[in-house]
Amino acid sequence: MKKIIKYVMIDILRNKIMLAYTVFLLLISLSIFNLEDNSAKGLLSLLNIILIVVPLVSILFSSIYVYNSAEFLELLASQPLKRRTLWLSIFSGVSGSLVLAFFVGAGIPILLYEPTPTGFIMLGSGIMLSVIFVSVAMLATVKIRDKAKGIGVAILLWLYFSLLFDGLVMFLLFQFADYPLDKAMVAVSLLNPIDLSRILILLKMDISAMMGYTGAIFKNYFGTNSGLLLSGMVLLMWVVMPLWLSVRKFNRKDL
Repeated sequence: MKKIIKYVMIDILRNKIMLAYTVFLLLISLSIFNLEDNSAKGLLSLLNIILIVVPLVSILFSSIYVYNSAEFLELLASQPLKRRTLWLSIFSGVSGSLVLAFFVGAGIPILLYEPTPTGFIMLGSGIMLSVIFVSVAMLATVKIRDKAKGIGVAILLWLYFSLLFDGLVMFLLFQFADYPLDKAMVAVSLLNPIDLSRILILLKMDISAMMGYTGAIFKNYFGTNSGLLLSGMVLLMWVVMPLWLSVRKFNRKDL
């Protein structure tokens, strides 16, 4: 397992797209922190980059890599290796590479300019989003054999989590404005890891006006450390559940 993880990570870290992603995050992060007179404002500016770019790169790169490694997977599957071990090794290698790229590109500037609890939460959220969308991508790729359809589904999933989710929530709020939906909105907000990450960071920054309606309700119910703990646990479940489903599917899949 360790050899597979090492091979995958070395292969990905030498990839030009991964190097460009790291350099892009590094340049953007350094530019934002140097342009802002207050490093806390720099974190706020960097927040939108992390919530949009990190999930997009993670889900797209992971999907393309798994599809391009189909022959490699078939070769390894023919060896005396458990499929579960093989799939988890690929996941660990891909997610580890993306986490390392994010840490070098955005994590180091955050630690240099804003080594505060808010900065650490943003760093942790970026790492969790990287791993979550690798997990989602691997579930999509193992369920859809066709490469074009799989990548299309990955883009649609990113669009849903990044853009469409809040629009759907607002639509439901307007349609059922006469009903008490506060508790329901708290539950709905758990269905989007990007929204949860935004809430987790902005709760710490205490900027409720920028959190959106679902985030404001979340703050009312979970504005303490228990809210941060709940968010972290749900984000962890977003890693575990898609990965578990993808492992089950890969174990039964005819390669």
